[in-house]
Amino acid sequence: MVVMQKYFAIEMSAVRFVRNTLFFSLLALVPPLMAFVAMTPGFGAMLASGGPPLGRFMRQVITNGLPVVFVVNYVSFFLFAWIVAKPGQRYGIKLVLLVDMPVRVIGFIALHVVIYVLSADLYGSFGGSRATALRVVAPTLARSFLFENISGVYLYATMVSALPLYVTAIENSDRLGGLARRFPRRLGFVLFAILLFGFSVLALTAFAALLVW
Repeated sequence: MVVMQKYFAIEMSAVRFVRNTLFFSLLALVPPLMAFVAMTPGFGAMLASGGPPLGRFMRQVITNGLPVVFVVNYVSFFLFAWIVAKPGQRYGIKLVLLVDMPVRVIGFIALHVVIYVLSADLYGSFGGSRATALRVVAPTLARSFLFENISGVYLYATMVSALPLYVTAIENSDRLGGLARRFPRRLGFVLFAILLFGFSVLALTAFAALLVW
């Protein structure tokens, strides 16, 4: 938690807070983005050839992916900084389940809605139709947890960013923290943090599937 407070504290300047969040978001995007390119047959070769495919891909990442990851991270990091700044407050499992996780799930979906509609207006995506853009949000997100589309990259990029926060929550939990300490070094904390994020992914997928239905 001390490390997180060093980079995300309520008393630091807004410029520094935004800079740290942006840097963290960019770092979080790189691993899942590279994995997606490597796992999609022929995609890497197509991007390596440059031209319009590379331009469209970079535009998609910059105008869609980075804003989604940045905003979700900013809200989550701000909540974290606000909570730990209060004497006697702890960033624990209850706050993850009641605050951080709903913010990530709802924010992830809402940002996709806004960006898809803007993409239809500004770039002519989805045939330039706002209605089409809205219709594809839910089915796209319902498949993102399987890494079947680039929205999966953004989803798992938020996981990389969530891990330090969830590790902090587990450290402050008497029950989960005690179980995590039975594993060597910090392995238990990381494993339980991944399980917590997995729960949020399932919640997002279920909500998106409900919207499709």
